[in-house]
Amino acid sequence: MHSSIVLSASERNALLAYYRSHGDPNVRLRAHILLLLADGHSWSLITTVLFCSTRTIARWKSRFQNGGVRALFETARGAPRRYGPYWLGLVVHWFTACSPRLFGFLRSRWTCALAVLLLRENYRLNISEETVRRWLHESQLVWRRPRPVVPRPDPQRDRILAGLRALLQNLPPDETVVFMDEADINLNPEIGFMWMQRGKQAQVITPGDNVKNYLAGSLHWRTGVLLAPVTGPQRNGALVAKHLEELCRRLRCYRVIHVIWDNAKIHNCARVNRVLARHAQRISVHSLPKYAPECNPVERVWWHLREEITRNHQCQTLQELIDLVFAWLDGSRFVVERSLYRNSNTTSAKTKAA
Repeated sequence: MHSSIVLSASERNALLAYYRSHGDPNVRLRAHILLLLADGHSWSLITTVLFCSTRTIARWKSRFQNGGVRALFETARGAPRRYGPYWLGLVVHWFTACSPRLFGFLRSRWTCALAVLLLRENYRLNISEETVRRWLHESQLVWRRPRPVVPRPDPQRDRILAGLRALLQNLPPDETVVFMDEADINLNPEIGFMWMQRGKQAQVITPGDNVKNYLAGSLHWRTGVLLAPVTGPQRNGALVAKHLEELCRRLRCYRVIHVIWDNAKIHNCARVNRVLARHAQRISVHSLPKYAPECNPVERVWWHLREEITRNHQCQTLQELIDLVFAWLDGSRFVVERSLYRNSNTTSAKTKAA
């Protein structure tokens, strides 16, 4: 068994503090090694527990004996970087500010292999894809889905939002507000990330022939309950009209129902207008800014619905899937995203009603 080390009281306290709370995991590991050595544990036990090598133990034992606790903050010795920061900055610039088509590639997205090919052809620089990936990680770049946006802001956006804020802040007790929208339900599931064994790709069994249905629902501003969800085979005026009738039935205790929705064409068709005319004393509609789905809190409900229910689902019939969706919605309450309409930092999340 290799020899251990002797710590003074101050050195032991310092190492304990570094091990418990230091921000650098490398410093915490070095402190842990020295504390285990000081307690007389064998090197074989330390390598087993900490998943490190005997060379690592010997290196930091020697540095501590020569430099004390301060030696823990020395940079680990190793081979110097073969390529300077210029190449890292160049690759990051390509990935964040340029399109592959600018360099003659018929591609819409950058890949590590593409950067390797470009560096080799234009600069005679032979590096691996893992090196490029490491450069990207060092520059805080990650591989994830982008968010689609429409580059056409509504010129009336500020005015419309100001009017909606005034409506919500001065809402009488006998009036209520709902945010209304529609979502599609697909029998063929959208594929999302899931846990699986390394090297064994999990399978999601799909029916093959897709069948669609559409869900219309309104998020109640005061309670966070999704009201009057109805489904239909098409996203049309009949679906919206049926939902508005259900709203009037479910919210009988309110004199006026303010419905806030987007500018979809089905919200301004003859069938919907007939329902609005019939309930003119009870339903008042308000349009959101154009091209602004982020202004509708019910969009977050649909996001949770996809993430928790419809993505990777195993239902074999459309009715089974619809029953699953309604079971998930039944009794659920959502924390409404209010930061756009109030000075609040609440976050949308699905919670079960008490």
